[in-house]
Amino acid sequence: MKLIDLILVEDDPMVMEVNEGFIKKIGGFRICGKARTGKKAIEIIQDVRPCLVILDIYLPDLNGIQILKEIRQLGIPTDIILITAAQDVATVQAGLRFGVVDYIIKPFKYERIHTALSNYYSYAEQLQNRWEINQEDLDRLIKIYPHQDTLAARSREELPKGLREITLQQVYNFLKETPVGLSAEEVAEGVGLARVTARRYLEYLEKINCVLLETQYGTVGRPINKYRIVL
Repeated sequence: MKLIDLILVEDDPMVMEVNEGFIKKIGGFRICGKARTGKKAIEIIQDVRPCLVILDIYLPDLNGIQILKEIRQLGIPTDIILITAAQDVATVQAGLRFGVVDYIIKPFKYERIHTALSNYYSYAEQLQNRWEINQEDLDRLIKIYPHQDTLAARSREELPKGLREITLQQVYNFLKETPVGLSAEEVAEGVGLARVTARRYLEYLEKINCVLLETQYGTVGRPINKYRIVL
């Protein structure tokens, strides 16, 4: 498969350089344009019409959601991955409603963007040179690149007292980055929560069928509960 054309939109030059390094390290993508303002981003996207745009929310003129709306209104067939410090629920929901294929919250680890771009590459590869797709292949494709609103779709009811939507999403996203099950202690350390707090979020995610609970038994000591994302 040929390289996938990609445009980077980020106003911080240091972050731009880091992201560019990550993308080159992952491979499979060609950076065909960079922009540090919203207006410049729209101009380049209209001209190049890339397959993928990695877009920040906080820019000096327009914000990322405004750019996303403009791209959709112009009918430009490009996919968007948001990489941003914005983690308020309204912004997250706006990004999902306008069809972003992934949403990465800063600061993030290399593994997270590696997962995002690897999933996108697999998604694009399976759709290459195809005019139609059957249900079996579509189901397999959705598993490779699941819609990001899975958690929101399953969590319609009011959260239990003491739980916050943003923290719930952080716990869910952290679990998604790891192919193996994690204990409450591991999740607590990774997200920056107390172990008892992490356990409350994990138990709620299990209740709404977003995670599976697996009990692992060792040769000595008490069994360990591990949680992993439902595929």
